[in-house]
Amino acid sequence: MIISASRRTDIPALYGKWFIKRVKEGFVLVANPFNPSQITQVSLKAEDIDAFVFWTKNGMPFFDYLKEIKEYSYYFHWTITPYDRTIEKNVPQKNIIIDSFKRLSDIISPDKVIWRYDPVFFTQKYDYSKHLFYFEKISKLLSTYTKTCIYSFLTPYKKCEKNMSSIKFRLPEDPEIESLSKYFSEIASSYNISLSSCAIKTDLTKYGIKRGSCIDKDLISKISGKEINAPRDKNQREFCNCAKSIDIGSYNTCINGCIYCYANSNYNIAQKNYKDHNINSEILKNLRG
Repeated sequence: MIISASRRTDIPALYGKWFIKRVKEGFVLVANPFNPSQITQVSLKAEDIDAFVFWTKNGMPFFDYLKEIKEYSYYFHWTITPYDRTIEKNVPQKNIIIDSFKRLSDIISPDKVIWRYDPVFFTQKYDYSKHLFYFEKISKLLSTYTKTCIYSFLTPYKKCEKNMSSIKFRLPEDPEIESLSKYFSEIASSYNISLSSCAIKTDLTKYGIKRGSCIDKDLISKISGKEINAPRDKNQREFCNCAKSIDIGSYNTCINGCIYCYANSNYNIAQKNYKDHNINSEILKNLRG
């Protein structure tokens, strides 16, 4: 069983202590986000877990807990974009984030810290050329600290468009997707970083870009030293190659304040849920109604 922790919220940055308490207790309760009255108990015992997959924009608060999961296999997705605080309200300054990324890589190895550059969209400040500039800048800084970068383009869910109404943005057109991807691939390759796409419809294999698996059974097999045969997750987007996993997070609980995030419908609700969080709860947050 693969545990995703979590696509729905930033557990390493915000709920690390709660997560470790659940690991020590050996289980967690998870509510179906579409039917909150449906609650499932999920084992977190080492013998039942193939790997934890952590998702974060700030893994620093979790560093002190790494010793608590040393008997588990795991890796991190760590998102680093160029966006400022008009877009990522509460994410720490990028130089701090990059230094923390490097520190984690030194602790657990570059194989286990994946850099995410997503989602890509255009504004007046972050246009085509600026994305190329910042992608190269970050690639250079992380060149010996990660083996893989996964990138994606913004999916315009209705709640994303609502939350992003404070800025003027547009999605890249198909020729821009292909051109930007081509240059991203060349840049990443020059810094010995393997580039994969996340749920992008366009076939980019001619640029050396494969469709990535954020929940990657091959990487988990490598890390764990045992063959993982998890099927593709049919509940994800059409062009997603992720293996099946169980997500233990809850929507509307992340206070990173990223206006493009599909996991928050309302930042004020997320703030309240974070404030009301009970660290001793068996469930992160059971959101009803």
